[in-house]
Amino acid sequence: MAKKKKISQNYMDTVLIPNPAQKWSEREDGIVVIHMENKGFYHKIAQKFFHRPKVSHIALDSYGTAVWKLLDGNRTVFDMVNQMKQSFPDEEARMLDRVVTFLHTLQVNHFIIKKV
Repeated sequence: MAKKKKISQNYMDTVLIPNPAQKWSEREDGIVVIHMENKGFYHKIAQKFFHRPKVSHIALDSYGTAVWKLLDGNRTVFDMVNQMKQSFPDEEARMLDRVVTFLHTLQVNHFIIKKV
């Protein structure tokens, strides 16, 4: 049986914004692309010997792009989940888990931060 994650009420009131240190752009088709600089010792080795890029370009899917565009510094996580439910009504039942998981991934990778 799968464990259910408990989401704190405080997290639902959190306001998140794109990390100002993180570069990103929007393609002509509206998809958001995050430009992640590959820094550090192991990345330098990979770049030198395996010809890995200095910058990785991560294109978000339609859900990710929609969430990213909601990160305006005014909306709470709760507001974003409700907006996503309206934008993607077929996914309404799973939207809370989906949005929270995606936001967590963005935070872990330092693409977004809490608004201070």
